[in-house]
Amino acid sequence: MIDLLPQFLVNGIVMGTLLAIPAIGFTAMFAVLRFPNFSVASHATIGAFAGFAANVGLGLPIELSLVAAFIVPAIIGVASDEVALRPLRKHGALTTAIASIALTIVLENAVRFFYGNDLRGYDLPLVRDWRILGVRIGPQQVENFLLAVAIMVAVFLALRYTRVGKSMRAVADNPALAELKGIDPILVGRLTVFFGMGLVGTGGMLLGVGTSIDPLTGFRFILPIFAAAVVGGLGSIPGAVLGAMVVGIGEELSLIVLSPSYRSAVGFFAIVLVLTFRPRGLLGEREY
Repeated sequence: MIDLLPQFLVNGIVMGTLLAIPAIGFTAMFAVLRFPNFSVASHATIGAFAGFAANVGLGLPIELSLVAAFIVPAIIGVASDEVALRPLRKHGALTTAIASIALTIVLENAVRFFYGNDLRGYDLPLVRDWRILGVRIGPQQVENFLLAVAIMVAVFLALRYTRVGKSMRAVADNPALAELKGIDPILVGRLTVFFGMGLVGTGGMLLGVGTSIDPLTGFRFILPIFAAAVVGGLGSIPGAVLGAMVVGIGEELSLIVLSPSYRSAVGFFAIVLVLTFRPRGLLGEREY
């Protein structure tokens, strides 16, 4: 298996890059709203199916289908947050987090009602994998990797240079001080949910492209996404990217010694190790 190490590393880097997109959305919402929103699982599924409808139903290419994968879960995320989660925030983070788990069950079953339980695949051309220095990689993997990198660059630029991004960072650092400066924390919270769930949906589609999707697509990725956010440091955008790379590469390297059926345990052990030795995460600054 050691001779497959370069292959596992390449696969891990690609997987880590794809995991980073929903992990950024998850950690951004945690930083502003102060609770872990586990309904990201269902919104990743909704994004995957919205992209599927645009790709297979409307015949759009993957690049344009990602727009639907962003907008649909973003709108549903804001609507479901206003109806189900925002009224509960005054009761504490634990109550809201539990409600988000109930919400994700409702939304997943809504997807199941419309699409059933069958596995579905995107309309992709059949192409041969490339073999470079003994490492096999598919053209679609390269495209997904480049799309994920482009999305991450856009997110970093938006957070650093736009008014909305600066307002999000201000509310994440100190909501009371941000309100004194004239920033509306409720509006910023809605915008954060919109962009956060949009990123989660986009990540759900990218993770589903090249394999298949079903109503449990997001549920299968919730542990790696949560682990990426915790390992990097909840509330830290760069930390979410670093944590995603650690989890993605760790899952692939675990195949050297573990059966593929146990690869999801890597995320669990990563959470345990980080909470034991560095509770704030690798790049986190805030106690949680």
